[in-house]
Amino acid sequence: MIRVLTQRYPDAHCELDFADPFQLLVATVLSAQTTDVSVNSVTPALFARYPDALALAEADREQVEQIIRPTGIFRAKAESITKLAGQLVQRFDGQVPGRMRDLVTLPGVGRKTANVVLGNAFGVPGITVDTHVGRLVRRFGWTEETDPVKVEHAIGELLVRRDWTQASHVLIFHGRRTCHAKRPACGACPVAKWCPSFGIGVTDPVAAARLVKGPTVEEPAAEDAVLESEQVAR
Repeated sequence: MIRVLTQRYPDAHCELDFADPFQLLVATVLSAQTTDVSVNSVTPALFARYPDALALAEADREQVEQIIRPTGIFRAKAESITKLAGQLVQRFDGQVPGRMRDLVTLPGVGRKTANVVLGNAFGVPGITVDTHVGRLVRRFGWTEETDPVKVEHAIGELLVRRDWTQASHVLIFHGRRTCHAKRPACGACPVAKWCPSFGIGVTDPVAAARLVKGPTVEEPAAEDAVLESEQVAR
């Protein structure tokens, strides 16, 4: 399934904009309960004003709040990222550590955030279990676990370690574009024939194709999709 999804989303990647580990860490913390698009809309101004951990640690909290307001729960996020920056300065000489055991000790940083940073800024394979990944792997029947850490370990046992980071990107792309939480586009899903949850969403290929969001590789012709849907049904 991962191989086929990778073919569907060959450009799957972290959709947060960043130039270094510090920017990715802060952006990932800001991404809680909002979209990457929202985060990307505020981080250029944030990092232009506070380009490193020391600058952010010494920042005026209200000014930070005003910049990140569009991301929601901005007061709590401002507190998290300024405290996070302070810890980086005090404990890590202003640098983002490249180890899970260090990252998870920072304010606002859990395993999900740590895996994003490790996988995309340091090249250390990690599985990012966000809401999309958790939803998909349960629908796929890969695991019944709901705890993100248990889900992470369950997926890790199924996939080759070197593929963990890219597999996370592919699953997130599929969750955002096709396998939606409320109306999954089952009829437009390239892994429908292996999915035990096929049918919980729209199965008509043409109707399902209209639900697909964002750019993907060229979709199959409608008649081909109908044939595939019939094969799945059989």
